[in-house]
Amino acid sequence: MSKRLTGSLRSNFNNNQGGASRPIRGPQSALTDFLASQNISAARIRADAAARRAAAPADNSLNTPAAGQSQQGDDDNDDDGDDDIVSSRSAAAAARRARDQKRRKQEEAIAKIKKSRAYKKRKRGHDSDDDDDLALALFNEKMTPLPGQMSNCEICSKRFTVTPYSRAGPEGGLVCSSCGQKLAKQEDANKKPKKKRGPIPKGGVGRRKMQSRILDGTYDVGAKPLMALCIETLANNIHLADDLGDLPSPIIDRIARLLSKTRLLDPRTLDLFLQPHHEVINVYDAAKLSSDDLIKIFQLVPRLKKLKLRNAIQFTDRVMEYLTKRNITLESIYIHGANLLSEDMWTIFLQEKGVHLRGLQVYYTDKHFGNEAVGLLPAVCPNLSRLKICHNQQLSDKGIERIAELDKLEHLSLQCIKKTTTDSYVHVIENVGQQLQTFSIKKVSDVDDRLLDSIHENCTNLSKLRITESQFMTDAGFARLFRGWKNKPLSFLDLQKCRHIDAAKPRSNEHMVGLCSQGFEALMEHSGAGLRYLNLHACRHIPRETFEKVFASDKTYAQLRYLEISFCEEVNDFVVGSIFRSCPNLKEVNVFGCMKVKDVRVPRGKILVGVPNAVGMRIEGVDDQSD
Repeated sequence: MSKRLTGSLRSNFNNNQGGASRPIRGPQSALTDFLASQNISAARIRADAAARRAAAPADNSLNTPAAGQSQQGDDDNDDDGDDDIVSSRSAAAAARRARDQKRRKQEEAIAKIKKSRAYKKRKRGHDSDDDDDLALALFNEKMTPLPGQMSNCEICSKRFTVTPYSRAGPEGGLVCSSCGQKLAKQEDANKKPKKKRGPIPKGGVGRRKMQSRILDGTYDVGAKPLMALCIETLANNIHLADDLGDLPSPIIDRIARLLSKTRLLDPRTLDLFLQPHHEVINVYDAAKLSSDDLIKIFQLVPRLKKLKLRNAIQFTDRVMEYLTKRNITLESIYIHGANLLSEDMWTIFLQEKGVHLRGLQVYYTDKHFGNEAVGLLPAVCPNLSRLKICHNQQLSDKGIERIAELDKLEHLSLQCIKKTTTDSYVHVIENVGQQLQTFSIKKVSDVDDRLLDSIHENCTNLSKLRITESQFMTDAGFARLFRGWKNKPLSFLDLQKCRHIDAAKPRSNEHMVGLCSQGFEALMEHSGAGLRYLNLHACRHIPRETFEKVFASDKTYAQLRYLEISFCEEVNDFVVGSIFRSCPNLKEVNVFGCMKVKDVRVPRGKILVGVPNAVGMRIEGVDDQSD
């Protein structure tokens, strides 16, 4: 039974093969079947690859007779020689076909490019003779490999990955990183070396140094005096100094200012200024001094009469207590930033030393110098002629009214954090206004025209007047102040930010709040002949016509040295030119925020600050006034 079944299977298998037996092969992949269906074989792939790699050498070897003789002379292995000849001929033919196909594709692509809009748009700026070159350039741009693609180096033919930083070679192709570095070195070697800018000499001034002087207000046009250079040299080498000797007081003060500016005033350099015969000590930066260092001032300078301390953070109750117990007759004390002093210690100091005090200036003491301390002044400081209280959180209308009892007061400056009213200031002016030479109040937003009328009636000796940030004083009030005023012409006037404020309608000013045209004209008619400093910062309701009228060609203000008109929107080039003409001795004009000032000629020796341009925010005059 089994033999019969086996015979039938063999006969069926032979019938299925159609009588012609084929060798049995192993399984084939889908890729192999696909390539076989497309008539692609491994030999064809190898031949095409060889043709691409050696297309040019193969052409040269076929054209030379030596190559033919060498191929015919190989009689040892006839079969191998025939195979090599066939493979080289097929490689050469394949290379020619590849070149022809590439050329046809390139010609077709160039023909399409000539029909495109980009080609026609770029052709407008070229000659007709350059049509093929232009089309070829566009073709090369499109054929440039993108970052991430593979390309051959133009120099070494190395295969590399294109990156955004791949650079072009001499012929326009891309090069690999190593060849790119070599090209960069060659280019750097061929470049002309730039002249190195040497260091700024010690006597010279760099841009940052100059801008620092501008902000400090210490920059002068022209060369520095010899005395200033000597002082700067000493301040820069203060670590080598053992004693300042018998230098004059102004020179010592300049040295102290420079040391404080550079943060070099410490316990060691402080000893240079502490001499037993000194009567004035000015410490402009006491931040690095301890309480013991401040006590040392009163120990080494027994004849001290005027003391000025800024940033006196460590001026505590212990230091003040030591001062009250010493036999020192202080006539003036200027103290800044002594927040650690209690109000009780202020009371003890005023009771012990107030009899001889003529000047009291207190800055940034916050809560510890309030109405109670100010209320003691009329009783314990009968000779007080100068009082300045700045940035105080406790002083209010009650304390300001007590200032009116200081009979010998000549200089008064106040800046309170709390809101103050007009009545307290009017009360002071009515009582001590006759002898006042300085009246300065800052950030008084609620003060109105009644104070201006009181100043007009009571003040006849004022030389310095400052009223800032008032939102209720009107143009009519300023006009009444200056018209017919019996006071001598002012030398210092500061009315910054006295203007109308309305976020909804910033340009409208129906009630003429702040300094406007009438007040400005009356101001210059009264004090223009004697004014040296004028600040009209943000008085933006003064019209252009008023500026042109005040600084007309027939007006001259010989004493004016400094003018601040920043954010006065109507100021233009003509107004600034008129100011320079009418103020022959003017040194500096500030025009920040004046957008209509663009290109004004600045006379020689004068400075215009606030015009943004390529030179900087500060322009020094170089033009002659006669031009």
